[in-house]
Amino acid sequence: MELFDLAPVKYTDDKMLILDQTLLPGKEVYIEMQTKEDVWDAIYRLKVRGAPAIGVAAAYGLYIAIKDLPASDYNVEIFGAVLGETAEYLASARPTAVNLSWALNRMVKAFDAAKPDTAEKAKRILFDEAEAIRREDEEACYAMGKYGLSLLKPGMGILTHCNAGTIATAKYGTCLAPVYLGQQQGYDFRVFADETRPLLQGARLTAWELQKAGVDVTLICDNMASIVMKNGWIDAVVVGCDRMAANGDGANKIGTSGVAILAKEYGIPFYMFVPTSTIDLSTPTGNDICIELRDGAEIGSMWYAHPMAPAGIKTYNPAFDVTSAEYITAVVTEKGIVRPPYKENLKKVMTR
Repeated sequence: MELFDLAPVKYTDDKMLILDQTLLPGKEVYIEMQTKEDVWDAIYRLKVRGAPAIGVAAAYGLYIAIKDLPASDYNVEIFGAVLGETAEYLASARPTAVNLSWALNRMVKAFDAAKPDTAEKAKRILFDEAEAIRREDEEACYAMGKYGLSLLKPGMGILTHCNAGTIATAKYGTCLAPVYLGQQQGYDFRVFADETRPLLQGARLTAWELQKAGVDVTLICDNMASIVMKNGWIDAVVVGCDRMAANGDGANKIGTSGVAILAKEYGIPFYMFVPTSTIDLSTPTGNDICIELRDGAEIGSMWYAHPMAPAGIKTYNPAFDVTSAEYITAVVTEKGIVRPPYKENLKKVMTR
């Protein structure tokens, strides 16, 4: 396939479409978002997922929610109030990924700053801002790819967890961007993709998109990360991030922190790819990040013809864990590579 044909969110012919990632890899289906409830459900149910893609979906989703409001009785205060309420509603879909609230706040601020005097102008401002969010994410991911590639060498074995590829962003991906750029330049990376239980984003999504792009990819269970490291097959670990605290602690898909601890034990660099929109300087440490808890059915019955756990068993199903800054070798942003001490250097990169 053309490397970046796929896009998780599209706006075309005045329609917002999302690639339903819950159907992958079996079916590639785009579904239309017509209401704010459609968008909320798509984000909550992981039809669209990955912090940057969620931000893009939220921005277009906010526009979708207000584009059909009547123009004849337009009032800037009333319109602004409806906009704020809708943004708050969409933000409740998934609390951990900071890009969701970041994109919605940016949309509202664009409206507040312009104070448009007609509904037509208001809607144009919001649509243009959503377009800008998508375009800027593409540019950021490409830049992260170039910076990330500078940390890697041809022929390396690379381990990744969850999915931070092109279908988790507007385009290119975050931690997989250097893999794709390296593929174009003949780096011949060997990628090992953790399956990433319980929702199998690594198996269903990462392995799928890397294989479609012609990358040498091997799927492993999460609990096989240690043995492939011990075998000497892994030269670097690359992962994405859903929220990074001011001290460099990073929240990512559940299981990421364990991979980081293993990488340090085996002396393998661990790189976290973090768009600056995902860095939350208002959150002091990882202990202050709200971790989303999900339905236990995802563990015991979701992927099975018959339940594979005892009826009534208690479950604990956090969607994310937090990797302590001490385990992160470097943070790759679209503005450059950040190294410890993160508390000082993250502030610096945010002001570039």
